[in-house]
Amino acid sequence: MLFNSYTFIFAFLPVVLVGFHLTSKHFQHQHVLQWLILSSLFFYGWGNPAYLLLIVGSILFNYLISDFLRQRQGKPVLIFGITLNLLLLGYYKYANFFIENLNQITNNNYHLETIILPLAISFFTFQQITYLVDAYRGITKDHNFTHYCLFVTFFPQLIAGPIVHHKEMLPQFLKRENMGLRIDNFSIGLTIFIIGLFKKVVIADTMADYATPTFSVAEQGATLTLLEAWGGALAYSLQLYFDFSGYSDMAIGIARIFNITLPINFFSPYKAHNIIDFWRRWHITLSTFLRDYIYIPLGGNRKGGTRQLTNLMITMLLGGLWHGAGWSFILWGGLHGLLLIVNHSWLALKKHLAPPSGFQTRATITVARTITLLTIIASWVLFRAETLDGAITMYHAMIGANGIALPKSMSGIADLLQTTLPNIEITTGGVGIFSKGSADAKIILTLLIALYLPNTLEWMGRVQPALNLEQYTQVRYRYRYRISPWNSTVAQARWIALAAIIAILSLSSASEFLYFQF
Repeated sequence: MLFNSYTFIFAFLPVVLVGFHLTSKHFQHQHVLQWLILSSLFFYGWGNPAYLLLIVGSILFNYLISDFLRQRQGKPVLIFGITLNLLLLGYYKYANFFIENLNQITNNNYHLETIILPLAISFFTFQQITYLVDAYRGITKDHNFTHYCLFVTFFPQLIAGPIVHHKEMLPQFLKRENMGLRIDNFSIGLTIFIIGLFKKVVIADTMADYATPTFSVAEQGATLTLLEAWGGALAYSLQLYFDFSGYSDMAIGIARIFNITLPINFFSPYKAHNIIDFWRRWHITLSTFLRDYIYIPLGGNRKGGTRQLTNLMITMLLGGLWHGAGWSFILWGGLHGLLLIVNHSWLALKKHLAPPSGFQTRATITVARTITLLTIIASWVLFRAETLDGAITMYHAMIGANGIALPKSMSGIADLLQTTLPNIEITTGGVGIFSKGSADAKIILTLLIALYLPNTLEWMGRVQPALNLEQYTQVRYRYRYRISPWNSTVAQARWIALAAIIAILSLSSASEFLYFQF
């Protein structure tokens, strides 16, 4: 079931909320949690009920293993539990990829029926692995089956994260004051949900109209110009940005309606001033998982600089593989591993250079942010392309190998560039899907929104909309944006209502969130 669907907004969510409030009024605490569990399982099984057996089986298995671990059964039990989880994930997510590559290497024709990836398997698998590791370490204080089931299945974060931690969620589920409808949390949550819905259906899906045709023709080997390739890459970068940002807002908003505060998972990553900063802002809970359960156990930065950089590369390769079973994802992870290595090496070198006080001016920060953003946009090509050939076609055009085509209104600039760059063909005329000025204007406006407007969590910062937000909001809000923060005024309510109307009217062709495929 999609958050951005009439079924969810006008049927499922109201029914679950009414049931939540009534059970809180007339039944015990455990029954309220059980209502949320049943509702979450219904939500998960809506698209394919058969996979309910998978998630229920996974929950039973991991709860049993965690029970053994709490009884100090030792590391072999932990290894067994993690191995079974990874084998399950590997079968559904990577079996076909493995067979295809094995056939190419051995020149055989092994056949495996196409395996449909179960919804959210990467998320609930990683979430339960963290619980097993913490149970082995003896830091899982609450061990109740009902609480554990809700920790895994809670529907606002089940499908595409954030990857929540038991120490963040279980205490909230146990608070009696979090049961039942609370007007303050309802208004906060509904506001965040509407903003996220608007980002998804009005902004992200509009960017898809420009990104999808560009990558489709690249897969067919068509010749793209420099502007077409960069326009398509930028459109996809913005589509992914607002799609994931929208989902993160909607998840946080829905959870807040039920008086639960989810951890921060997305914080204006295109405002990052380097790649390290980008990964502190993009898919924050996944980055935290990779750091705590892969990078640090490998040794982190405790065993010297060379070992640290090696650990970074291993972690990012696995992070790329987590996103999808394809060489493009692995190369994307490796590219970001390399970028992180360069970034860390540059920071280490800067310490020895000892720059003078005030070396980081507004101009140098702007240059750093621009270089970082262009690098990220270029890297998304590997992430989006269906094949390596499609990615190569895009990159070939993005470096100007196919020439540059400018709009007819820029003929004077085209002549100047042709004189300056005689080896590159520069023409004027249509540039495919970007031949209309409205496309360029929409993409540029969307980019400006991402770069210069406050994000949802900043705007609503005074009500603490997400956990761990304080480490990201170190600059005073009013000083940065000159925009009044959220304070539940009538004027702001009217703008939110207008956004809700526009978003709901745009739901006629609801599309999946991009991170559903992972």
